[in-house]
Amino acid sequence: MERQRSFGFYALLTLISWLSMLGFDLFLHGGLLAGLYKQPHPFLLSPERSFALIPLGYLSFLLLAVLLVWLITRMALQGWRRSAIFALQVGFLIWGSFSLGLISISTIPLALLAGWFIGQTVEMGIGGAVIGIGLKSPKLGRLFFSVFGFVIMMVILTVVLQNVGLIFANESF
Repeated sequence: MERQRSFGFYALLTLISWLSMLGFDLFLHGGLLAGLYKQPHPFLLSPERSFALIPLGYLSFLLLAVLLVWLITRMALQGWRRSAIFALQVGFLIWGSFSLGLISISTIPLALLAGWFIGQTVEMGIGGAVIGIGLKSPKLGRLFFSVFGFVIMMVILTVVLQNVGLIFANESF
């Protein structure tokens, strides 16, 4: 028998899942894919304009976190593994659809599109895993601190990748 949870529990779980997604998103775009954004392309906004609009992109992930909490709860998925696999499948379908749509109407570079597709799919899986853990937990404090540690680790890895990229950019081989 499933225990009754308050709206506040689900709202907090959504925010924690969203935080995990944001941490990975920073690593994905600021670290792994950063070099692809440095090359000017008519598909991309200027770096200044993109930076100013980051909050809108992050709000879109909040909607995806809401979707995942709603679906995983309604489907009564148990545990991090089942939730993560389900979220990866949802991510694959959402980002695959988005990618096909973009390639049909834009000049997006294929390397960037592939990075978005794979990375955003993984991001959904991470969010799903967090939701699965949270749904098995009576309280969310420990989960929050674990996710906060994950975000700190993603920030550190992003800074490291950016600095390694700067080193390689300054080397002539």
